[in-house]
Amino acid sequence: MTIHKPIDAASEPIGAASATDRFLAAGGVNIHYLDVPGGSPPLVLLHGLSANAHSFSGLIGAGLSPAFRVIAPDLRGRGRTDKPATGYTMADHAGDVLALLDALGLKRVVLGGHSFGAYLAIYMAAKFPDRVEKLIVIDAAITLNPRVGELLKPSLDRLTRVSASTDAYLAEARSAPHLTGYWGVDVEQYFRAEIQENADGTAQSATSAMAIGQALQGVSTEPWLELVRAVRQPTLLLNATGAYGPPGTPALVEPEYAKQTAAAFADVRYVQVPGNHMTMVFGSGASVVNAEITRFVRGDVPPAA
Repeated sequence: MTIHKPIDAASEPIGAASATDRFLAAGGVNIHYLDVPGGSPPLVLLHGLSANAHSFSGLIGAGLSPAFRVIAPDLRGRGRTDKPATGYTMADHAGDVLALLDALGLKRVVLGGHSFGAYLAIYMAAKFPDRVEKLIVIDAAITLNPRVGELLKPSLDRLTRVSASTDAYLAEARSAPHLTGYWGVDVEQYFRAEIQENADGTAQSATSAMAIGQALQGVSTEPWLELVRAVRQPTLLLNATGAYGPPGTPALVEPEYAKQTAAAFADVRYVQVPGNHMTMVFGSGASVVNAEITRFVRGDVPPAA
């Protein structure tokens, strides 16, 4: 395992890039995904537990495209993808992604994921190694922060909240403790992508709280240490060290746990990046993450210090 500090990057927030919204029936589910043109190899990015494909708009805007073609689906139960009553195990999620890759004619890709999406990417790299060329793990670890429930509660609470309007929904999102001091066009695009506007003018998340509960149960049953050890592809593990909330709050994925996870991979590059678990993929954080992903994918990685 090699450990590196972040490379230099611009400090100004990055505006969100445009992407083509597409829908495709695959594996019995109508999947919404973003397809952004760019070079090879194609990057398939899987979002976090209650997120949506637009959580990668900051990375796309930071230059991930046009460097690479980027495909980012809304996982089942989230965003604009179908929300079946059941079927939220890791195998179910992986089946959807494989069906999408097959429908797009993509036999082998660089697979990345953020948070829950990182666990799904690990699962797929271990179980379907012929489909994954390289693996990108964005802020996930085998061992969870003991305070993970408390830290995630403000974010998950939005799934059952009905706001007076779209503007009210966005204002409530902006006040979340893990976004204190940061709000950009890319973050707003991400939240707008999840809003369901009701006939009476109220607004709520289109993501299913029921689906999220089942997905949490599904991820908790997997042997993650065994799966990580089974991964043989070159792996990049990016770890955000910023407080996931007010000053004094720990990082959601603390470096101790991230380093332990990195040590279990066969071939890994571990990099600490600025921002917290969410802001790392937006604004100036996205510029650093994009640069690290780009040089990892291209193989332009300096020797270990």
